[in-house]
Amino acid sequence: MKNILVSDIMTRYPITASPETTVLDCARLMVKKKVGSVLLVKDKYLVGILSEKDILWALIKSAKEDLSKIRAIDISPKKIATIKPDSTISETMLKMNKLGFERLPVISNNELVGMITAKDILNFHPELYPELEEFAEIREEQEKINRFKKAKERATIIDGICEECGSRDVLYRVNGLLMCENCRDSL
Repeated sequence: MKNILVSDIMTRYPITASPETTVLDCARLMVKKKVGSVLLVKDKYLVGILSEKDILWALIKSAKEDLSKIRAIDISPKKIATIKPDSTISETMLKMNKLGFERLPVISNNELVGMITAKDILNFHPELYPELEEFAEIREEQEKINRFKKAKERATIIDGICEECGSRDVLYRVNGLLMCENCRDSL
């Protein structure tokens, strides 16, 4: 992976549109070409990127406006992360991971020359699939632990009758018993 360059596996002719193209037309283009984003290009220069998330954001934020009236450049992020064609796949994966992106436009001499996606990398290096599955499982287990901790916190504070002294109060679960604060502190 250290010897393989972005230029070796990138898509050389990514789906592009003019920055003046409407959001609706970009969405149609993305559906037609089965891609998750459209690069906004003016005279070979990348000026924006429109992803599925940007379109969803526009739907929510601009519900009253018609998507056929909003220009793609108007909702495109202002800062665009890019990568150079002579970057290694390892560098690319680190950058994608750090930024949380699944795709990066490839720029050479300030001109768009391609696009690299996580899917491109996985198609080239399928042995990464098990490693990615491990990361997903670890992330899922951590989320379960966090949900369990929150549920446990919710279960520890209840309004009711103390099983130790019989008074009505806010109760805490201590060693399987529901106790008021006084009984809990006396342990």
